[in-house]
Amino acid sequence: MHFMEIIRGRRSVRAFRPEPLSSAQLELLLEAAAWAPSPHGRQPWRFVVLTTPAPKARLAAAMGATWQRQLALDGQDEATITRRFTRSHERITSAPVVIVPCLYLAELDHYPDAERQAAETTMAIQSLGCAIQNMLLCAYAQGFDSGWMCAPLFCQATVRSALALDASLQPHALITVGYAAHDPQRRPRKPLAELVIHCE
Repeated sequence: MHFMEIIRGRRSVRAFRPEPLSSAQLELLLEAAAWAPSPHGRQPWRFVVLTTPAPKARLAAAMGATWQRQLALDGQDEATITRRFTRSHERITSAPVVIVPCLYLAELDHYPDAERQAAETTMAIQSLGCAIQNMLLCAYAQGFDSGWMCAPLFCQATVRSALALDASLQPHALITVGYAAHDPQRRPRKPLAELVIHCE
């Protein structure tokens, strides 16, 4: 496919068929992520890859329990909470592959002042987003699909505990990968005239 066809064709999928991905497909996906730009070339990210049912179920249950408490705090009724929990649980457990991209700051530069240290962290977060985008585009270019969930940001300690991750890893997203069960509804994009605020 032409590169712009890949960019325009990529879609966010929430339901997948049960067919597994090959190890070669998965390795290419992770290699694409590893080629993303990063501050000082340090690649401040690590990826947790789940392909078997047990860890996916453990992660979905732990995150779901936290999310149910958060939804209750938001004032949502029990029926709505149960419905949303069930959909989210199925989305994670039914995906052939779940990838948890984590921010890893241990190898970045360290500064004596908070302002530059915060900028260093922001650069790392931006590069993690680049790595994830490479992954999403690579999936679509290979003929399968993906979905990007940011739920781990709201329960990082829960994700670390469920997957027995080191404290140096900060879970930032959850990427579900596989073959789409059906075509998702596409959201329209804003015209460039609304996005470009200055050009000279």
